[in-house]
Formats: sequence, C-alpha cells, structure tokens
Amino acid sequence: MEAAAQRFREQHPSVNTVSILSLPLPELSRKLRAGSLPPDHVFYAYVGKALQIATETNCITEFLQESETQLHRAKLMEKQGLLYGVPVSIKDSIDCQGHDSTLGFIKNLNKPAAEDSVVVQVLKRQGAIPFVKTNVPQSLISYDCKNLIFGQTCNPLLYTRTPGGSSGGEGALLGGGGSILGIGTDVGGSLRFPAAFCGICAIKPTGNRLSKRGVMAGVVGQKAVAAAVGPLAKDVESLALCLRALLSEDMFSLDSTVPPLPFNEEVYSSTKPLRIGYYETDFFTMPSPAMRRAVRETKQLLEEAGHTLVPFELTNVDYVIFNYCVRGMFADGGSSFVRKFKGELEKGGAGIFFWLAKAPHWLKTLLSWISKPFVPRFSSIMRSMKENTVDEVWGLHHEIQDFCHQFIAQWKKLNLDVMLCPMLGPALGIGYPGKLSVAVSYTMLYNALDFPAGVVPVTLVTDEDEEQLKDYKGYYQDWWDRTLVKAFRGGVGMPVAVQCVALPWQEELCLRFMKEVETLSLKKNSFL
Repeated sequence: MEAAAQRFREQHPSVNTVSILSLPLPELSRKLRAGSLPPDHVFYAYVGKALQIATETNCITEFLQESETQLHRAKLMEKQGLLYGVPVSIKDSIDCQGHDSTLGFIKNLNKPAAEDSVVVQVLKRQGAIPFVKTNVPQSLISYDCKNLIFGQTCNPLLYTRTPGGSSGGEGALLGGGGSILGIGTDVGGSLRFPAAFCGICAIKPTGNRLSKRGVMAGVVGQKAVAAAVGPLAKDVESLALCLRALLSEDMFSLDSTVPPLPFNEEVYSSTKPLRIGYYETDFFTMPSPAMRRAVRETKQLLEEAGHTLVPFELTNVDYVIFNYCVRGMFADGGSSFVRKFKGELEKGGAGIFFWLAKAPHWLKTLLSWISKPFVPRFSSIMRSMKENTVDEVWGLHHEIQDFCHQFIAQWKKLNLDVMLCPMLGPALGIGYPGKLSVAVSYTMLYNALDFPAGVVPVTLVTDEDEEQLKDYKGYYQDWWDRTLVKAFRGGVGMPVAVQCVALPWQEELCLRFMKEVETLSLKKNSFL
C-alpha cells in the first residue's frame, strides 16, 4: 500500500487528496461517473489515507493488490455502475477471491477463497473497487476487535476505546476517514456497534435482503438469530446509494434465494410525517445518561418537525436474550463454538461464552442453581447454554416465530411506521466487551426479530453525562452492571447514536427515518 501510494504521489504531485477525501459519497460518485474526477486520483487518495488510519488503529488485515488492476479495467468500462470507481473496504469474513477469510483464526490462514462472495461480485459489476480487508474479533462472536493474527484494533476517535465489533476494522477505517464505503455483517449488533462507537452510520437489513453466499459465519447453521450483510458509511445518503447498487438484477441472478426486491425510491424519498414508536430503556441493560439523552433529544426534534411520537412498552427482553439469543446460538451446548478455538484461544475476546460452553452439563446446571439468588443473569446464561434435543430446537424456533408475530401485532396496534430506540454508547474501553456480553440487548433484539435496524450518531457525551454516571446502578446491580459503568466512564466527547428500526423488508423506510434523524441532528448541532 505504501509503495502504491508513494508511486502515485511522485507521478501526480499536484493532486489535492484532501479535497477528494472531503467529498461525500453521492457527490464523489457523480463526479466519477461524469468524468470530472479520475478514478485513480480517488483510489490512491483513499489508499494513502487508509494506510495512515491502519497505522494508527491497526484496522486493515490485507491490501487487495488486484484492486490496482481492477482500477485500470474500470477506466475502460463502457457501462458505468452506480459505484463506478468507488474504493470499498470489505470485512475479513466476506470472501474475496484469492484472499483468506480468517475470522481471526490462525487455522484459516493460507486458505484463500476460490471465488468472490455474491456481494463482492455485485459491487464489482457496479464499478466499485474492493481495495482492503479489515479486522475482526476471533470467531466474530464479540463486539470488540482482537485476534491472535492481527492483534487489537483501536477506535480512531480515542485509542483506549474499542471500535466495536465484529465489523470493528470497518468501523475504525470509516470512522477515521480511510474508506468511504464498507461492507460488514451483523448477528447481534456487529454493524451497529462499530458505527455507533466510531461516529458513522450503518444499516443491518432484514436477514435475506442481501445475499450471504460466500460470507463466513461465527456460528454456522443456526437459524434462531438472523445474520445480515450490510453497509457502513459516513452518512445515510451513502448507505442508500450502496443499497440501490446492490439491490440490482445482478444480486438476484447470482443468488436466487434473495427476494427480487429492487430499491424502493418512492418510500425513501417520501416526506409524509411518520408515526414513530420509541422507548428509552429495555429494562435489561440500564442506558448510560448519554444514551437516554440521545433518545429524548431526538424524540423532541422529531416532534418539532411534525412527526408523531408514541411510547412503546418493551417487555421480557431478559427472556428474549437468554432463551432466544443465547440458547438459539448455542443450541448444541456450545460444542461447535468450542471446537473452533482448539489450540488458539484469544483470552478475553469470547469472554464468558467460551468457558461456559466448555463446562459439562451437570456443572452448568449446578452453577445455575447455586448462583440464581446472587447473580440471576449469570444463572440464566448458564441455564441457556445447555445442549438441546432436535424437538427442543424446533420448539424454540416456533416460539421465536410467535414472539415476532406478537411484537408486530403490538407495533400495528399503535399504527407505527418506524421505531426510535437506544443504542449502546459511548464506545467502551478496550477489553470490556468480552466481560459485558449481556450489553448486546439493545441490538440483538432486532436480530431475533429479523427487523431492519440502522444507527445514526446524534450527539456527543458531555461533562454532565459523565457526572450523572455516579448515580448509575443498573437494573440488577450485579457484577455486570458494576463493570458496565466503569466501561462507560471517560467517554466525554465520544459519539452516541440512536437506533432506527422498521418492519421486515422495509429497509427503504428505515433509511428514510434515519435520514430524517440525521438531518434534524445536524441542523441542531450546527446551531450549538
């Protein structure tokens, strides 16, 4: 990368990379397609910047050297796709032909993918140039970003904080300005954590809206918690442009299991007032003062803009987390998860799940019973990590389906269009996510429901928020609550996001709502 960037600088000393890097994606894309900006100027501007951010945060695992060849081919392309000449970063777990998808495991090194994943194939057909792969936590089942091969990735806004995970390398690279568009995955918040922690935007679509062919999973084959592929970018308009490009004939012909639903422009560009449900807490993970304030302020801005805000009562989130998410993802008692780590455990990343998965069934039962009066959440996790019979797994899937229909019925009874929800923040200190697996409740709910959900940064942590952390107790006042408040501390000036949610297959409505939130927040913050 260094050699490529240096070579370009020597050959084109007058190119103003700063002005190129400051262009938002829609404008950059227009200039590239109009021919007023040469693709090689854009490509090498981002190669240089990505290299700088990688040096600071350790977010890149590999430079895709064939991207330079692809760049020259792009210049000769007759049909220019929507992402013509746009450099795109790709998460480690998404297959790129000739490159490893390691998932942070040494055993997966030197096993290059035979072909591009469908999403990468579509990006290329749309003229995009995948140029780097980015770091992940070992196994992907973590919202930190560390493994034995590439080490720890840091948050570009504050190096002592995690960039989130499992698309953490993407979050760090985009948050630092080293990429303009990234592709990641999400099975419990893995797109939304990095976006929220690094001050950018992301959307987790409905699980099957974008193809997952050629995308490696942390826990293969489980159906209880829906995984999704989605984009990360600096703003909502960029996410919309990416989905327009991906939801093309190419996607549907390359993977016929994906529903042929092109991007609905009418829904995205609609201006009619929305009816928006909202809640400040899920009564499982107590929100930080900044999280609560982010929801309240956004609610007020939306009401002032003419939208209707309706309180939504969340119930039984603890049951959803333990019985659907934990039990669903580790329905085999965690044995397949443990096998992956054989001989190469990165201490701390997978946290409690690894140690519990290894424990024999009798020990889990005993510990669950003993610990219930003192640490009820720990007890519930142990109880949820038992090995299930086929009959029990089928029963679980049926129960999740019922829960989803009940949730939708509650949504429709209130006649909602979309929902405004909290998003965990600010970014936790490095190492804390492994100790705080329970704090995924705000995001993982929408993987269990398989609803599209996006995050938009709306505010920064203030001194007052930090001061109010002194009163933070948590709902259980257990070890996890005491640890979470420590993880939140020291975040003054860090971004805090809100989550925007829509019903299944309504990604365009979700984006339209995100755009509204983004516009109102930017307007408010520019007046401060």
